[in-house]
Amino acid sequence: MSSQNLDNLVTTGQLKTEPYNQNEFNGLIHSGSMRLKDACNENLAVESRFDLAYNAAHALSLAALRRHGYRSNNRFIVFQVLSYTAGVGPEIWRILAKCHNQRNIAEYEGDIDIDVQLLSELISATQVLLKQISTNNL
Repeated sequence: MSSQNLDNLVTTGQLKTEPYNQNEFNGLIHSGSMRLKDACNENLAVESRFDLAYNAAHALSLAALRRHGYRSNNRFIVFQVLSYTAGVGPEIWRILAKCHNQRNIAEYEGDIDIDVQLLSELISATQVLLKQISTNNL
């Protein structure tokens, strides 16, 4: 995905441009990092760990988007554009998209049966995302 693709999403109203703010970026990275750390705590319930890992992934994905000067009110879009904003491949954002769907089922339908394998994949994908964002000047 190129900058032109992101600009096209602005045209369709799925993204909006907004100046980058270093403090906001730092806060999102901190939030994502701490949530990811807590999600790795095997003493917590699987459902809690999933919630923490999902929200960590979202915070980190939003940080990557914000670093490029865009914002979205749609949680899913921040995952869809990760190939451009964070330089990660589809193997990462597809896991996050699957987890987004699981999160919606849990939030809106009350079905909170979390698969341990999916949780493991979510934590791994979020760790890759954190490393990618931390080691690259987006």
